[in-house]
Amino acid sequence: MSEQKKGTPLLDELEKGAWPSFVKEIKKEAKRPMVRDLLGVLERSYEEKIGHWKHGGLVGVMGYGGGVIGRYCNLGEEFPEVAEFHTLRVNQPAAWFYTSDALRKLCDVWDEHGSGLTNMHGSTGDIIFLGAKTEELEPTFSGLTEAGFDLGGSGSDMRTPSCCVGPARCEWACYDTLNACYDLTQQFQDELHRPMFPYKYKFKFAGCPNDCVASVARADMSIIGTWKDEIQIDQKEVQAYAKNGTDIQKEICDLCPTRCMDWDGQKLEIDDAECVKCMHCINVMSKALKPGQERGAAILIGAKAPIIGGALLSSVLVPFIEMKPPYEDLKELTEAIWDFWGEHGKNRERVGEFIQRVGLGAFLDEIGLEPVPEMIAHPRSNPYIFFEEDLEEEDEDE
Repeated sequence: MSEQKKGTPLLDELEKGAWPSFVKEIKKEAKRPMVRDLLGVLERSYEEKIGHWKHGGLVGVMGYGGGVIGRYCNLGEEFPEVAEFHTLRVNQPAAWFYTSDALRKLCDVWDEHGSGLTNMHGSTGDIIFLGAKTEELEPTFSGLTEAGFDLGGSGSDMRTPSCCVGPARCEWACYDTLNACYDLTQQFQDELHRPMFPYKYKFKFAGCPNDCVASVARADMSIIGTWKDEIQIDQKEVQAYAKNGTDIQKEICDLCPTRCMDWDGQKLEIDDAECVKCMHCINVMSKALKPGQERGAAILIGAKAPIIGGALLSSVLVPFIEMKPPYEDLKELTEAIWDFWGEHGKNRERVGEFIQRVGLGAFLDEIGLEPVPEMIAHPRSNPYIFFEEDLEEEDEDE
């Protein structure tokens, strides 16, 4: 008996409850044979408590090594429409800004060549087209190109860069995240489409330390907006917050991680030398406080999810860099990292794991970057690099 005749009782359970259901969304496209077979495979997976998908395989479009992820089902004879169910990653516009016309063009391409199922967006940031047969990959790519879109990254390459909304809608952006994201995407087209690295490499651009793209937890290189001078304070607005019920001592000063703020009931003072740019005070009193005027970005490196090894959060590599086009310093640093990691990295070794293996001192020597005190594993407690000049002076004293 086919899955369509006996129904999908286990999947039906997932439509119940307060939360949105992916099953409900899939069923909207169930008039398509490919989607009906997908529901059948999913129901079988829940019945047998095993997956029926095989990942990988040599599949793609002409000239590109990345952007298409091979998906095959081991129940292909029973569910022939999903024997091949390839995924395409489509390079999203910076900060996910679309016109209605652009979205319609994407949907038209996918309605013609694929399952009609999309994921807006994947964890890397791409537009995800779920479910295409091998013979439809080239026509889909052609249709996307005509509509002004390109494939994103997949495999051991530079993954599609993504950024927060930045100055387009956020007053706290310390640099133009959209421009930087677009510029580096254009600069590194070969690295995006032709896998040549030991493993994946992700850029994420956050306009301020709020890090709305979660780069600290996910990006091999995080470019996070920051400032060098003093936080801008409007004392009249601070007093207005206090008058309107904000307990500045309790809600602001006492929650400052470095206790660098003081409130005497009339005036708020900040010891900016001790500020770690956590953004808490600015978030709470957005009318009274805002980032300083000397703005740029901090470059962090080495984050990853727990796939091969454990999870890593990124660490500071460059405390402050001016983020102005054409971003030559950032590009030179990136290429130096790729050269060293590309030559000596192990298969499926992310750059953060590579730094742990070779040591940060050796890594900095090879990429030509001077060590600075901000390069620490645990803030304010545990330096994990050595300053060779200091060591030489100690040896001379002995």
